[in-house]
Amino acid sequence: MQSDLESLFSEAGQVVQVFLPDDRATGRPRGFAFVEFTNDASAAEAIQKFDGQELNGRTIRVSEAEERQPRSSGNSDTGAFAMHPRPKGSKPKGSRRNIRARKRGF
Repeated sequence: MQSDLESLFSEAGQVVQVFLPDDRATGRPRGFAFVEFTNDASAAEAIQKFDGQELNGRTIRVSEAEERQPRSSGNSDTGAFAMHPRPKGSKPKGSRRNIRARKRGF
């Protein structure tokens, strides 16, 4: 597959590298690739020429790569974590407040 991509995209310009990421669990290709050209003009030509074309029975989508957004972890200093609010009037089962109230007879 890598050689197929390299030969196809070399029609638009000189290809520096073709990278096919593998799935960690299966070791199989993930279904996308990165093709690096020697200049931006070749990349633009490849986008125009090959976007929507068919390769090995599959329609390919060709676009410029974008910077990957950093992932947020649940415990970062930025406070980026998911909160799931409880419905009004409900308390978690076994809350300390309910236990103390039952002991006092309320």
